[in-house]
Amino acid sequence: MEYLVGVVLGLIIGIGTTGIGMHRDRALYPAMLIVIAAYYDLFAVVAGATSALLAEIAAGLVFLGLAVAGFRLTLWLTAAGIVGHGIFDFVHDYIIYDPGVPGFWMGFCSTIDIVLGLYLAFLLWKGRISARSA
Repeated sequence: MEYLVGVVLGLIIGIGTTGIGMHRDRALYPAMLIVIAAYYDLFAVVAGATSALLAEIAAGLVFLGLAVAGFRLTLWLTAAGIVGHGIFDFVHDYIIYDPGVPGFWMGFCSTIDIVLGLYLAFLLWKGRISARSA
């Protein structure tokens, strides 16, 4: 069920933000990537797991770097970062033990991330938004 919800919400968010014109602001998808990565920090804080929080912050810095580079250089890096975070979700539990992560999160977050990242790549490929800043 979490996979289905992730796919549906990913499409609704992608198509919805495009429909109202938010996709024209090149900060939209980099900001999404930063927020997506920060959820793991939240889960560590909720669980009171300091060691998990430090590991989650370290991992999140990678995605923060991709978001900033994507915003400043090319949104293709942001698309790769969002899809990459979806892949990271699949292996997260093998890399970082975070007792605050809900059991459904891997399936939900991985699918919504991959759908959003591929949707951004589609927009870039079709020329609906410019990959590079003006």
